[in-house]
Amino acid sequence: MRKIKDFQWKPNLTVKELVDSFAGLGYQSIELNAAKEVVVKMKRAGAKIFLTFTSNMTTSGLRGFFAQLCELKIPDVIVTTSGSIEEDIMKSLGENFEVSSFYADDTQLHENGENRVGNILIRTESYMKFEDKMLELLENIYKKTPRISSSELLKEIGLLIKDKNSLLYQAAKNNIPIYCPGIADSSLGFHLFMFQQKHKDFIVDTIWDMQRVVTDLGFDEKKGLISLGGGISKHYAIFSALLSGGFDYAVYLTTSHASSGSISGATTQEAKSWGKLKDNAEAATVNGDVTIIFPLLMCAVLDELKSQKII
Repeated sequence: MRKIKDFQWKPNLTVKELVDSFAGLGYQSIELNAAKEVVVKMKRAGAKIFLTFTSNMTTSGLRGFFAQLCELKIPDVIVTTSGSIEEDIMKSLGENFEVSSFYADDTQLHENGENRVGNILIRTESYMKFEDKMLELLENIYKKTPRISSSELLKEIGLLIKDKNSLLYQAAKNNIPIYCPGIADSSLGFHLFMFQQKHKDFIVDTIWDMQRVVTDLGFDEKKGLISLGGGISKHYAIFSALLSGGFDYAVYLTTSHASSGSISGATTQEAKSWGKLKDNAEAATVNGDVTIIFPLLMCAVLDELKSQKII
């Protein structure tokens, strides 16, 4: 049995050394250390890795980190929500999101044309620029084909964006599909609807994506999941893997708890009851703010993978 060890600072402490020390610290630090080990194992095993996250994480400064992980070819598949797409495009246009407060005067913000996501502000003007850009992008893509799957649509958009910090650009450049099963939601979905009013034969087919993601996974290949948050992004991935025997590795990072009965709070053990994770799957769940624990986790993972010459 492992023993609890006192943590002590030392000069020039690396992120990897910090997370390694978590193995004997206690509570969620132990889970974070376990999550690091699971991610390293899935990459070392050559598993097909799904990275799932909700749009509020792209709203934050994690957006550029997601793009960097794509450039490093860490994930093989991404699943996210439609807000991630529109906010990635906004940032690619040079729009800046600003730090606010969880306790801001929201009525005043609305009058100022500012929209709050937690303690982050997005200006209404940014959505107007996004609308103009989406029309331009969709016109270009429509000329190539009027019917397209949502993942192919996002790849085409990514190829038209020239921003190395863009999630869409890096995913497209590195041939990493982005699935967005709830693409009809948010401002993005509205602009797709408006474009279809002008071009009646324009169709974004999400069912094509389900066929692709299901048939692209085999029973005989290793599969890994890094799930940030929950919701439709998480469930789309674990359901897809269910049809090919379930995930071999899984890491959940979430602020939700199992007591809610939600997919966001559902544990890796619960997933085993559905066959979404294999009975012998290696898994870890860390409860906490993803903007804190995900950079810690992945920086430690990247340091270890680099030292092992895996990346």
